Amino acid sequence: MSIIVTLQTASLADTQSAPEPIAVTPAAPQFVVRIVGAVAVAHLLNDLIQAVLPAIYPMLKAHYTLTFGQIGWLAMTYQFTASLLQPWIGLYTDKHPKPWLLPIGMGVTLLGVICLALSGSYPMLIGSSVIIGVGSATFHPEASRVARMASGGRFGTAQSAFQVGGNTGSAIGPLVASAVILPFGQTAIGWVAIAAVAAIWVLFGVTRWRLHHPQAKVAVAGLTPAFRYSRGMVIRALAVIGVLMFAKFIYIGAITNYFTFYLIERFGLSVQHSQLYLFCFLAAVAAGTFAGGPVGDRIGRKAVIWVSFLGVAPFALLLPHADLFWTAVLAITIGLIMSSAFAALVVYAQEIVPGRVGLVSGLMFGLMFGISGMGAAALGNLADIHGITWVYQFCAYLPLLGLVTALLPASPERRVKPVG
Repeated sequence: MSIIVTLQTASLADTQSAPEPIAVTPAAPQFVVRIVGAVAVAHLLNDLIQAVLPAIYPMLKAHYTLTFGQIGWLAMTYQFTASLLQPWIGLYTDKHPKPWLLPIGMGVTLLGVICLALSGSYPMLIGSSVIIGVGSATFHPEASRVARMASGGRFGTAQSAFQVGGNTGSAIGPLVASAVILPFGQTAIGWVAIAAVAAIWVLFGVTRWRLHHPQAKVAVAGLTPAFRYSRGMVIRALAVIGVLMFAKFIYIGAITNYFTFYLIERFGLSVQHSQLYLFCFLAAVAAGTFAGGPVGDRIGRKAVIWVSFLGVAPFALLLPHADLFWTAVLAITIGLIMSSAFAALVVYAQEIVPGRVGLVSGLMFGLMFGISGMGAAALGNLADIHGITWVYQFCAYLPLLGLVTALLPASPERRVKPVG
C-alpha cells in the first residue's frame, strides 16, 4: 500500500513540475517603412511623368498648329485610358497575382515617353498618350496593393504616404516641363525618361520584397475580417463613395485647373503672382492628404470623411465672397481639410470589399482620373457661358454632398480583429 501511495505522489509531483506548453503566436505584421517609402517615391516619379503631358500642351499646340478641340482629344485619350483600364487590371491581378507587373508597367510608361519625344504627327501624339495611360493604369492599383501589404495594419498611414508621393510628383511635373522641356523643344521630353528608369529600378526592389518577404506573402494575414458585409450594404457603400469622390474631385479640380484664372479676373493679379497662390493650395493638399491617413487609423475612416466634407463646407461657401487675403487663407484651409478624405475613402472601400484590393484601388484611382478629366472640361464650358466667378459660386455647394456619409455602414476597421 505504501508503495502505491509513493508512486501516486511521485506521479503527481512530476505532473506539477512538468513545464506547460508555450503558446506560439504569429508575429504581428510591421509597418515596413522602406517599402511604403519606395512605392511613394515610385508614385512621385510616375505622377511627375503624367503631369508633364498637360504642361506641354501649349508647346504641342503651337508646334503642330492644333485646335483646342484636338488638345481636348489628346487629354481625353490619356485620361480615359488611365481611368478605364485600372479597375480591370486590379480585378485580374486580384485573381491572378502578377508581382512583376509593377516594373513592367513602368517600362510601358518609359516606352510612351520615348514615343512622345520622337512623335512627328498628331496621330503619333495620340498613340503616345495611350501608351502612357496604359502604364499609369498598370501602376496605381498594384502599387496601392503593395502599400497595403507593407502597412502592418496601419492602412490609412500607408495609403496617405503613397498618395502624397503622387501629389508631390504632380506638383513637380510642371516645373520640370518649364525648366527642361519648354526651352529646348519636344525632343527634350526624352530627359523625362530618366524618371521612368529610376522608377523601374525602385519597383524591381519592391517586387523582390513582395516575392520573398513573409509579410508580403501573407498580405493581410495579420488582420482578418470578422464578417463580410451583405451585397446590398456593399453596393450602397460604393454608391455613396462614388458621390463623395464626385464632390471631392470636381471641387478640387475647380481650384487646381481654374484658380489662377479666378484670381486674375477677380483681383487683377499677374500670372506669376497667381501661381504662388495655386502653389500654396497644392502644398496644403499634400499636407492634408498625408494627415488624413494616420488620423483615420486612430479615429476611424468614417469620422475623417465627415470632417473632410462638412468641415470644409463653410469655408467653401465663403470663398467666392472673400477678399484676396482671405481667399488665400480659405484656399489653404480647404486644401488641408478636403484632401484628408482620399486615403480614408480608399481604405474604407478596400475594407468593405475584402479580398479585392486591386479592383477597389483601380476603381478609386480610375474614378479620380475620370472625374477630374470630365469635370475640368465641364467646368471650362460653364466658365465660358457664365464666367469663372459663377463657377466658384456653384462649386461652393459641392461639399454639402458630404451629407450622404450618413448612409455609409459602420466604419469597417472597427470590425477587424488582430490575429494572436
